[in-house]
Amino acid sequence: MSNVWETLYLCASTSLFFAYLIILFHIVVDRFRDPWLGGGHKALWLIGLVFLPFVTAFRYVLVRGKGMGTRQRSALERARSDTEAYILEVASTSPAEQIAAAGARLDAGTITQVEFDMLKGQALA
Repeated sequence: MSNVWETLYLCASTSLFFAYLIILFHIVVDRFRDPWLGGGHKALWLIGLVFLPFVTAFRYVLVRGKGMGTRQRSALERARSDTEAYILEVASTSPAEQIAAAGARLDAGTITQVEFDMLKGQALA
C-alpha cells in the first residue's frame, strides 16, 4: 500500500515541479519582453530567481502578474497582425508582378540569369 502512496507522491511532486518550471520560463520571457525596465532591474530579477527562486517567483507573479498577461496579449496580437500582413503581401502579388520584380533585380545585377529562371518558375508554379 505504501508503494501506491509513493507513486502518487512522485506524480504530484513531478507535476508541481514542471508547473514551477513553466512559471519560471514565463517570468524570464516576460522580463525580456518588458521594454520599460532597464537591464539592471532585469538582472536583479534573474539573480533573485537563481538564489531565491520560490520567493522571487511568487513576488513577481503578485507584483507584475497583471502586466504579464497584458504584455503576452500584445505580443500575440502583434504576431497575428504581422502574419496577416505577410499573407496579404504574398497573396496580393500576382505572378506577373513577381516576374517583373525578379526582372528588375536581374537588370540591376543583384541576381543571375539562373536565379531569375528559378524565381520565374516559382511564380508560374
